[in-house]
Amino acid sequence: MGTKGDKLTKNAHLSAETLVDKLSAIAGIRSKKMFGGYGIFREEKMFGIVDSEGTVYFKVGDQNQAYYQEAQKHGKMPYFKVPEAVLNNPEELVVWAEES
Repeated sequence: MGTKGDKLTKNAHLSAETLVDKLSAIAGIRSKKMFGGYGIFREEKMFGIVDSEGTVYFKVGDQNQAYYQEAQKHGKMPYFKVPEAVLNNPEELVVWAEES
């Protein structure tokens, strides 16, 4: 989620809370504090993270890699930054989350 030693910020908390709210159309969505940020889960499977600064990343695999052609990767993990335009479009955000 964050770099070792990073402190959880108010931005991280607000981003995670807002993201879970925007994804409420998907059953079983929740966040969990993890390593200076938040893990975003559907049921028991983590598909997203919010880093310590509040940046949202979704897990990327073969099925959704085309969405993230120009996105920033989160370290060595298979999570890429979700573009602001997607975060601000609730319908598209749900599609991206379901693909992750």
